[in-house]
Amino acid sequence: MNLTLKIWRQKNHSDKGGFKEYKVTNISKDMSFLEMLDVLNEQLTNKGEDPVHFDHDCREGICGTCSLYINGHPHGPLQTTTCQLHMRSFKDGQTITIEPWRAKAFPVVKDLVTDRSSFDRIIQAGGYVSVNTGGVPDANEIPITKTIADMAMDAAQCIGCGACVAACKNASAMLFTAAKVSQLALLPQGKVERKTRAEKMVAQMDTEGFGACTNVGACEAECPKAISISNIARMNREYFVAVVSSQNV
Repeated sequence: MNLTLKIWRQKNHSDKGGFKEYKVTNISKDMSFLEMLDVLNEQLTNKGEDPVHFDHDCREGICGTCSLYINGHPHGPLQTTTCQLHMRSFKDGQTITIEPWRAKAFPVVKDLVTDRSSFDRIIQAGGYVSVNTGGVPDANEIPITKTIADMAMDAAQCIGCGACVAACKNASAMLFTAAKVSQLALLPQGKVERKTRAEKMVAQMDTEGFGACTNVGACEAECPKAISISNIARMNREYFVAVVSSQNV
């Protein structure tokens, strides 16, 4: 495969940045998208040019590190992570446009690399449980119905990649925050912080500069782990309970 790549290049956060065009040839359709970028970077390095900087880690679709906006879609044309996207999803001679996540709360570090530590701060604000560490309790000590366990596991699948933010016209982090709230709100272990968790995490989300949710649904459509927007409704209920409880104290 021979391809034309239009890649966003930006030296640092204060740099204006812009697209630069590259040609890559003899790309195997069985290569992953990141392997294709590795080929490009090897060519650039051999020429003495600065390679394209992009985030990657596990390349197994489980860590959420890869974060490329490809031809108008977070992670590309398939509902998967960038590292699990293969070149057979593209056509020979195609032009591929590659950008970083676009959000105020995800400032560009360099080229395609963005700072997503805002997600970490949202979790730190309330995404934890007050339990004693030590011996593991018996699995049957706290009975949990399969329906509830399945919903909690579905929410826990969120890998924090930020595709929901990139897909949202408002750059909202509601789906990510809702998944982290739901994961704990559904389980008995998460009840201790229930009245404050959603309130604190939503407040931190707003502080980070993410936009508001307007129920477009693009976040769910582009999420590589298919996190449901029903979690947003659950977080809204948790938030309402938290606010009412704090007013009645």
